Amino acid sequence: MRDGGAGVIETIPPRTTRSWTPLFGVAWLGVWLAQLTPIQLLLPAQIDRLAPGDWLDSVIAFGVISGIAGLFALIAFPVAGALSDLTRSRFGRRRTWIVIGAGVFAAGLVLLGFQHDYLGIGIAWTITLVGFCVISSALTALIGDLIPVSRRGTISAWIGGPQALGTILGLLLVTEVFTGVLDGYLAVAAVLVVLVIPFVATTPDEPSTIRTRPSLHSLLAGMWIDPRQHPDFAFTLAGRVLVNLGNALGTTLLLYFLLYGLGDENAEDDLVLLSLVYLVFLIAATFLGGMLSDRLGRRRLFVGVAAVFQGVAAAMLIVSPSLPTTFVGGALLGLGYGCFLSVDQALATQVLPDPESRGKDLGIMNVAMAVPQAMGPLVGAGLVAATGGFGAVFGAAAVLSIAGAVVVSRVKGVR
Repeated sequence: MRDGGAGVIETIPPRTTRSWTPLFGVAWLGVWLAQLTPIQLLLPAQIDRLAPGDWLDSVIAFGVISGIAGLFALIAFPVAGALSDLTRSRFGRRRTWIVIGAGVFAAGLVLLGFQHDYLGIGIAWTITLVGFCVISSALTALIGDLIPVSRRGTISAWIGGPQALGTILGLLLVTEVFTGVLDGYLAVAAVLVVLVIPFVATTPDEPSTIRTRPSLHSLLAGMWIDPRQHPDFAFTLAGRVLVNLGNALGTTLLLYFLLYGLGDENAEDDLVLLSLVYLVFLIAATFLGGMLSDRLGRRRLFVGVAAVFQGVAAAMLIVSPSLPTTFVGGALLGLGYGCFLSVDQALATQVLPDPESRGKDLGIMNVAMAVPQAMGPLVGAGLVAATGGFGAVFGAAAVLSIAGAVVVSRVKGVR
C-alpha cells in the first residue's frame, strides 16, 4: 500500500514490463484508426453516394445510421465489461474479450465494404461499433487492473494520443493508398488486427476470481449505479457525455462542413490537412497534460481548460466561417480535447464504486465515450436540418463542452 496522490491510498498492482505502455498505445492506435477513419470519411462518403445532389438527405442519413448504432453501443459497453469481470479463461479475463472484440470489429468493417444501401450499411456499422465497444471495454479495464493511480494520467495519454494519430493515418491510408471504399474498409480492418496482436500476446492478465455466477436479474440490476450513493461517478459520467458530445459535434460533420458549408472543392484533401493540424495539437496537449496531472495530482483543472479551448474554437467558426478560421479552430479543438483526454481515463478509474466490478463499471463509463460520438452526427444533422447551416452545430458544441466542465467540477473525491 502507498499514497497514490490526492489522498488516494492505492494497492500496487502487478508489475508491467517496459514494453507494456507503448504496446498499449499501439493497440489503441489500431482501435481508433479502425473506428474514426470510417466516421470521418469512409462512412459519410459511402452514404453520400446514395443521395447524389441532396446533401441534406445525406447528412440526415449519416446521423440516423450513427444514432441507431449508438443505441446498441449503449448496451454493448456495460454488458461486455460485466462479462469480462466474470471470465475465468486461462487466457485471461480481459484478453479474451480483446480478441473477441477485435474479431467482431474487423468483421463489421469488412462487411461494410460490400454494402450498397442504407439498411445494409446500418447493420454493418452497428456490428462494427459493437466490436469497438467490446475491445475498448476490456482495454480500459486493464488500466485499473495493472496501473497505480499515480501513473494513470500518463497512461490515459496513451489512449488519447493515438486517437488523433489514428485519425490522420487512417485518412492518409484511405485517400492515398487504398482509395476505394471496399479497399479502405479492408485496409483499416487489417491494421486493427495487426496492431492489437502484439499487445494481446504480451500483456499480463489473470482470470476472474469471482466464483459465484450472478443471475440475469442481478447482472441487469448491477447496471444501475445509484447517483445518490456514488455522486462522483455520476458527475464524471455526465461530464464525459457532455464533453464528448460537444467534441463530436465539432468534428464528425467536418467533411460536410467543408463540402457544403464552405463550398470547398478540395474537401477531402483539406480534411486530411485539417486532421493533421488537429493531431499535432491534440497529441501535444494529451501527453503534456497527462504528465502534469500526475505530477500535480489534479484532474478536474484540465477539464476546465479543455472547455475553454473548445468553446473559443466553436465561437470562431460561428463568427467567421472560412477555411483559414477552420484550421485555427482545428488547432484549438485539438488543444482542448487533448487536455480532456489527458485526464479522462484517469479520472474515470478513480471514481469507480467497486474494484470487483471494474470492467462493468468502466463499461458504463465508456458509454459516454462512444455513444456521444455515434449520436453526434444525428444531433448535428438535426441542427443542420432545422437551421439550414452549421452555426448551430458549433454553438451547441461550445455550450456542451462548457457544461461538461461545470459538471465535472462537482466531483469531490478527485482534485
